Amino acid sequence: MAVKKMSRESYNKLVAELDDLKINKRKEVAERLKVARSYGDLSENAEYDEAKNEQAILEAQIAELQYTIDNAEIIDNASTDEVGMSSIITIKRLDNGKTETFTIVGTNHANVREGKISDESPIGKAAMKKKVGDIFIVEAPAGELRFEVLEISK
Repeated sequence: MAVKKMSRESYNKLVAELDDLKINKRKEVAERLKVARSYGDLSENAEYDEAKNEQAILEAQIAELQYTIDNAEIIDNASTDEVGMSSIITIKRLDNGKTETFTIVGTNHANVREGKISDESPIGKAAMKKKVGDIFIVEAPAGELRFEVLEISK
């Protein structure tokens, strides 16, 4: 995996999530394993098998988060002159005049319903480094979509 660019806020959320998994979730899974072991014969113990699977999934999540954090490049882009990580952008679709506001975030925190798009999404990628008044094109299955940057804030 290459370096993953993210905002300080996204980085801090990942670190908090990792800490929660390591501290709280590991304890919960260990307790389930302990209880399941107390049921006796492990070869036919469904609760034990389930707890072991949950532990394996948890450890994979921890390893993935740790890898992402270890390979993170924190972008503290304080400029409102051009679109970057953590920028809040208002864009207008030129074919229908519809305006939308998005926050540019790292892939791990993208959620279109909350108005957060990834810097690697088609719109996010095309908007990067643009300034107010710039027009950019996004290739979509329906054809080219043209947008104009109306506002950039933090």
